[in-house]
Amino acid sequence: MATETRAMDKREAQQPQGVERTMTRKVFMPRADIYESGESLVILLDMPGVDEKSVDVTLEKDILTITGTVQPHIPEGHTLAYSEYEIGDYRRAFTISDVDRENITAVVKNGVLRLTLPKSAQARTRKIEVKTQ
Repeated sequence: MATETRAMDKREAQQPQGVERTMTRKVFMPRADIYESGESLVILLDMPGVDEKSVDVTLEKDILTITGTVQPHIPEGHTLAYSEYEIGDYRRAFTISDVDRENITAVVKNGVLRLTLPKSAQARTRKIEVKTQ
């Protein structure tokens, strides 16, 4: 039986052409899982080191933008001797449509951001009754 192995390293976000960064810190594109039901879309993003105060979610026009800021934690009186994990901020953007903008929820727990985007009434799947004449 074959098993599939996937690399789980963070990928640095690519800068769009013609756009300049205003900060010198690295920015990573968090991995995401997107689930869809008849009522909503759920997006899960892995953002280690982010809490509710350091994450920002905006929806402008049809672009959902998620940014997260991570502050490096080095215990007082210590210096970093070796690191296998790069510290940086997070940024991810999605083009979405047909969601109920007023009822979007965002919850972060243990470095995982969960966004629930309810579908608008016209975008929901509905059963159409078939009648006989």
